[in-house]
Amino acid sequence: MDTLQLMKDRHSVRQYINQPIEQDKRFVINKLIKEINEESGLQMQVFYDEPQCFDSFMAHYGKFENVTNYIAIVGEKRQQEKAGYYGEKLVLKCQELGLNTCWVAMTHGKTQAKIEKGKKLLILLSLGYGKNQGFPHKSKELDTLCKYDQECDWFKQGMEAVALAPTAMNQQKFMFELNNGVVSAKALRGFYSKIDLGIVKYHFEAVTGHGAK
Repeated sequence: MDTLQLMKDRHSVRQYINQPIEQDKRFVINKLIKEINEESGLQMQVFYDEPQCFDSFMAHYGKFENVTNYIAIVGEKRQQEKAGYYGEKLVLKCQELGLNTCWVAMTHGKTQAKIEKGKKLLILLSLGYGKNQGFPHKSKELDTLCKYDQECDWFKQGMEAVALAPTAMNQQKFMFELNNGVVSAKALRGFYSKIDLGIVKYHFEAVTGHGAK
């Protein structure tokens, strides 16, 4: 499926139906997680049929319902951007598999993740079959999310992909810049903005083939 279309179709989903994830889809997810961990140095861990993590006051406060599958992204504090980048790669693969997801910062209970000394739980992803497909989030105007020294079709397309990316509380606290053909991106001050930076960088690169430093 077209990557940009996957991004358009994918929305955050917090309520799920009671349908287990099939073994063939678990195989694909497990394989990608193994590849990501080897490439990134992160310690992503997936848990299926485990309802305890989201059976908590905070999860109910966050309006999560019937979450029995989740992915814990574990790493060092300095790996927040990587967590966002590779986590979003996994999110879009799940969307391609017909599954729904939601980035979860604090509205969950205790996970079953193994966390080594010097590492921490950076963020979670809920996973499963949603009661619905979610709803598009509002986005700021593209010109408020970037600066550029020349009109460029591929940069514009990349920014369209960036605008579709999920960010914490829909804050979109980042700035892209195109200068002499080189793309850079930085996080602005905001809640979980370093993770968000990784997410939006993945969107830009996946659609354009151009990385952002």
